[in-house]
Amino acid sequence: MADKKMVVNVGAPSGKTYKIMLENEMRAALFGMKVGDEIDGSIFGSDYEGYKFKITGGSDDDGVPMRPDLPIEGHQRILVSKGVGYRPKRKGDRRRKRMRGNIISDDISQLNVKVIAEGKKPLE
Repeated sequence: MADKKMVVNVGAPSGKTYKIMLENEMRAALFGMKVGDEIDGSIFGSDYEGYKFKITGGSDDDGVPMRPDLPIEGHQRILVSKGVGYRPKRKGDRRRKRMRGNIISDDISQLNVKVIAEGKKPLE
């Protein structure tokens, strides 16, 4: 099995975005969590001690976005009107789109989080 990686995009209160690369063991600590959960920064390493993050979204290996209101772990084709993964061209337009549930699993390759509480070290 090839080594899988996950990119964590961290949105700081200053407006900047930082990237954290997670390898196999560090990714496993996130499995089972959902979009909207708060996590401790020590999961990402000792540099992020004291930080608190909130999971805001992500996507899988195929680029399929995670939908916060879909309580499953895999894919599902759902009828969407507006929101994550679809912007209608006209008012009232709806489409059936393939979306991913809000539970983090092994297939997730990109995760978005935002800083809720800052630690002692600055993000870099």
